[in-house]
Amino acid sequence: MAHQFFFNPYILDNLNAPSRGFDVVQDISEPRLRLYITSRGVKTFFVRKRINGRDRRIIIGKYPDMDIEEARGAVATVLDNASKKVSIKRKKILFSDFVQMYLKNRVHRSVGSYDKLVRSINQHLKPLFDKNVSDITTDDVRETIGAIGGAAIATRMQELLQSIFRYACETGYVTSNPVSELPRQKQNRRARPLNKYGLNRLVESINNYPDSTMRAAFLMLIYGFATKNQIFSMQWEDLDFNRDMWGERPLSDRAVVLLQDLPQDGYWVFPGRGHGHLTDPRVAWARVVADAEIPDLTMDDVYKFIARRLTWAGDKEDLRNNMNELLDELFDIE
Repeated sequence: MAHQFFFNPYILDNLNAPSRGFDVVQDISEPRLRLYITSRGVKTFFVRKRINGRDRRIIIGKYPDMDIEEARGAVATVLDNASKKVSIKRKKILFSDFVQMYLKNRVHRSVGSYDKLVRSINQHLKPLFDKNVSDITTDDVRETIGAIGGAAIATRMQELLQSIFRYACETGYVTSNPVSELPRQKQNRRARPLNKYGLNRLVESINNYPDSTMRAAFLMLIYGFATKNQIFSMQWEDLDFNRDMWGERPLSDRAVVLLQDLPQDGYWVFPGRGHGHLTDPRVAWARVVADAEIPDLTMDDVYKFIARRLTWAGDKEDLRNNMNELLDELFDIE
């Protein structure tokens, strides 16, 4: 059961984020209004309603972009709209055009993540582009998914198609979801090879790498609590060493010391070849992980290892303290 209290800005601003997953709270003033907070501190208003025998979570908006009174006022309208029977549209629409509608109305990602999704759609779902959404069958979807090399990618594309056709059902362009009849893709998940002792060997290997820029970039993968794309594209103008902040996110003490020792004579913190920033230094990384005797380790593995152990918090000072405590714990080996 969700924890209940009267929603007000002070309480919502200071809600503690869970260490993993998400927590749900409920408003006493408008009991149908709920809010969930993720481990990243993202807070979203929503309501729940059973539609066609299924319990659905209907998003109202994110806090604080939407204020509390606005969210309370939207509850009745959202529930009323959800109860209305979807009118079936007789007008046909190509799958390629419908995907653009889906991306516009349902996908909210960073620019880099959005572009990556679009590239995947164009690469793997192109056989469906010239078909009308209402004419696509389960066999069409099965053939498209079956042509994708790699179980992990095929699984993600099937999940994406499931979401796209669910939206098509909700908007009245189809009456049933052709993906629902397909069995889920089976995949063997790769074991992530990092542990506390391996992390210490990795840092030692990074410190022995001859290139100073690469050393700093790889260490920031550990000290920065961010993905490799975010780390490699850091800009000096976003760093505030007076407050130990990187944009709106706090920096760990180890990250501050590392960054302050770098030459601040350009636009990018980690410049690459030409005028851009560092992008994907695979050769250097392969050398580092080989020296650390963790040959299968990826840069994404490092972020996930760190992020899963961090207690995420909405308060920036609490989050900074949690970062520092985690790093001290990881590098405290007797």
